[in-house]
Amino acid sequence: MSDWPLWEVFVRSKGGLAHRHFGSVHAPDAAMALRHARDTYTRRMEGVSLWVVRSADIVASDPDEAGQLFEPAADKVYRHPTFYDIPDEVKHI
Repeated sequence: MSDWPLWEVFVRSKGGLAHRHFGSVHAPDAAMALRHARDTYTRRMEGVSLWVVRSADIVASDPDEAGQLFEPAADKVYRHPTFYDIPDEVKHI
């Protein structure tokens, strides 16, 4: 079992919500990882959807380089609708 790859488990607790990271499992393949994730993280009906992602396949930004990565977006005001009047009827933007 120690030779099996590590998989990260993401669970959606109910429809309409985002998947959240719940933990990790070891498994030889994606199908078995999904079964292990179900057995480990949703035994009490905590979820309606599971994602498993091989840990080695996850790529993340470095928090120390956040300025370099995200600052160029600040000069593109057209991406941020801050100059529009939003009607009161619109609740989620």
